[in-house]
Amino acid sequence: MTTAVVRDGRAAAAAARPLDDVQTVSAWLAALEDALARADRAALAGLFAEESHWRDLFILTWTITPRNGQDAVVDSLLAAAKRAKPRNFRLAEGRTPPRRVSRTGEPVIEAIYAFETDIAHGVGVLRMRLADPGKAWVFSTTLKELKSAPWPVGENRPKGYHDRIFGGPTKAERRAVEISYAGREPAVLVVGGGHNGITTATRLRMLGVDALVVDQLPRIGDVWRNRYGSLALHNEIALNHLPYMPYPENWPTYLTKDMLGDWLEAYARVMDVNVWSGTKFLGAKWDAQSQAWVAQVRRDDGSQRALRPRHIVMANGGVVGQPHYPDFPGLQDFKGELIHSHDYTTGAPWRGKRVLVLGVGNTAHDVAQDLHGHGATVSMIQRGSITVFSVKAASLNHALYYKEGLSIDDCDLIATCPTFPIALRGYQMNVQKMLEIDRELHEGLRARGFKLDIGEDGGGHQMKVRRQHGGYYLNVGCSDLIVSGELGLVQTDDADRFLADGLRMKDGRLIPADLVVMATGYEPPSRELARLFGQQVADRVGTLWGIDNEDRELSNMYKPTAQPGLWFLAGGFAQGRVWTHYIALQIKAREAGLVTDPRQD
Repeated sequence: MTTAVVRDGRAAAAAARPLDDVQTVSAWLAALEDALARADRAALAGLFAEESHWRDLFILTWTITPRNGQDAVVDSLLAAAKRAKPRNFRLAEGRTPPRRVSRTGEPVIEAIYAFETDIAHGVGVLRMRLADPGKAWVFSTTLKELKSAPWPVGENRPKGYHDRIFGGPTKAERRAVEISYAGREPAVLVVGGGHNGITTATRLRMLGVDALVVDQLPRIGDVWRNRYGSLALHNEIALNHLPYMPYPENWPTYLTKDMLGDWLEAYARVMDVNVWSGTKFLGAKWDAQSQAWVAQVRRDDGSQRALRPRHIVMANGGVVGQPHYPDFPGLQDFKGELIHSHDYTTGAPWRGKRVLVLGVGNTAHDVAQDLHGHGATVSMIQRGSITVFSVKAASLNHALYYKEGLSIDDCDLIATCPTFPIALRGYQMNVQKMLEIDRELHEGLRARGFKLDIGEDGGGHQMKVRRQHGGYYLNVGCSDLIVSGELGLVQTDDADRFLADGLRMKDGRLIPADLVVMATGYEPPSRELARLFGQQVADRVGTLWGIDNEDRELSNMYKPTAQPGLWFLAGGFAQGRVWTHYIALQIKAREAGLVTDPRQD
């Protein structure tokens, strides 16, 4: 009888908990609104834990603004609220309700809320630690849409009447005129027709901003089609949907490069993206008087045109530098074939041949595995330690998308709410779990002499992506080939120099080679930036990618730069889906005269 009463009591408490959490979050949001409206610093400070973190994505500060620590959060939030006047804080309708979860090892109440400013609607994430109830631990404010230009989806979708003109030109005919840009200039020139470029142009079109994508390859999707045949994504399909048009439900978990190429081409067509394929971006000069660019492009027929967009979005990996060829001793003496991984497509011609792959990053491993699969004898040359994890272990970093059953919009919002210290802490915790999962793999690699690390900060491959966009491999089989000895491994510490027919080791051995593949990355993007826009613009913008020393965000990515009208975008499908949303809104806000530049505002 007593046991039954206890069980009933626990059940009642569990049933009441969601309502309690709703009330707790609603009361906190009401108190936040009151404190901000009165600019009451003491009241506001009482709502945040001593260790608290706030990240604003464009709605209050029109850039990415992270703050850590109660004093910094409160001071910056008060200053931003004075300008933006946020109000009407409430639980977001149609979003995941408040719930109790574990984040970065902390039991928390996590809630998605909505609010507005004079010009925009926003959403955000609130986390309260159960050990410190009533106080925000993690708090984000995020730009959802502009009031003057709501996203044309759902109830706001267009009626389609404009596409049905009796006795007039067909849509195809009108589209041909539109894409020609005869007698008009695009407001935005998007350089790069990969997933980031096409998605950017899609979002801009939805907001009524005229955008033209230029891509030097013949067809949209060739950026994927033209890569080596075995290429596939190393993370699951759930993470990689394009906005508004998810992949078919019967598609495989890991998407192949040809599937991605064809889907991207279809996506651009369905979304009515204006694209000039076979068009090379030659560079641009900023005209301060007209506040526009003079951008030179060359079409596939050899003709050139000067375009005058007000904005240029570099969506070709941010700015992809030229392939990097390191000065390896004796390489100029090698008489076999030498190619960069940038130009590698297939190992089929190298069956029965001997190949050296210089480098051990993701691409190097994929190239080596492809060559091995085609019957080549392959050795990899390792110059420094890297981070290696299995795809299974790496998926821990994306468990939110795979396991929690949330909408992709909620996943994206939750994934982007932490500031750097919280994100790093989460990656460090996951790395320790990943090391356990891959213990046997790592032991096998070390036994073969492979040099491993988990990053300078213990954050594994995720932090290496942020810091250098390289230095790791997610194993899809190549590590197993190294462990089994089917792929050779050479350390540069043991190598002497290249000769005409291969690599001579310090002990006098010769490793013969018919082909050397340089999987050695690319030149720094600053060099390409200077070539395309001039040294003055390159100096003004500064570093691209990498962690900024000031706010610990990615340097000059996804946000305004010191050069007006110049934007940079890079990353995988998930990053593209998230950040093209904000790039498009920022450009639309400037086109509508709602904001200029946060450096002056």
